[in-house]
Amino acid sequence: MSQDVIGILSDSHGDLAAFDAAYELLRAKGAQRFLFLGGRYSDLDEWILERRERGRGGREYSGADFLQDVSQWLSVADQKPRPRSLSGSFAAIKSPEGDPLLVRESFLRAPERDCLQYRDPAIPRKVLDMVGDTLCCAVHDKNDLERDDLINATLFFHGRESEPKRVQIGPRFFLSPGRLAGAAEQTCALLEREDRELRFSAWRLDGKAVIEPEVLPVERRTKVSAK
Repeated sequence: MSQDVIGILSDSHGDLAAFDAAYELLRAKGAQRFLFLGGRYSDLDEWILERRERGRGGREYSGADFLQDVSQWLSVADQKPRPRSLSGSFAAIKSPEGDPLLVRESFLRAPERDCLQYRDPAIPRKVLDMVGDTLCCAVHDKNDLERDDLINATLFFHGRESEPKRVQIGPRFFLSPGRLAGAAEQTCALLEREDRELRFSAWRLDGKAVIEPEVLPVERRTKVSAK
């Protein structure tokens, strides 16, 4: 049986406590790969640094910490590469929460228009990936989607929504986890794949379901168009 659980977060806008709460909630629900849709692109980096500081007990970063970090980086670099994919295998990650480097590896993210990374040609504004045999596209602002994206992909993840949404237009689904900051309710979402079945759900940070898990009747497509 093939199974993936993907946590989806968006629009934290500097609220690292909400980011942390969402991560822990989604991880408790089985998420091993995470998709951060921006709404402050750098929040992931700052959250990782905060977790590292907590792991040091809040003490000042020392030379010994630097050597340990270098050793960890080299250890990760020497490992057999794991696919940075929404549908990747996580068998090698037994406890990612214990190592910030592995936690960072478990995230894919898309930049928002207001950040410097959005203007960096080396950073894609949209994330294209496969979940099983379904092509997905992730972006902060759905207005950045282009004709080819809409032709080729079936699932679209996006931010900039005040609440979680599941919208179907023809054979395509537009899914939003809602916001971690600046909304009446702080929410995040899950996409679960079990064999060929996909389920989407959304959750408040207190664990209450906003959108109960429901199957997405995704049409299977075998061709990608390039027009």
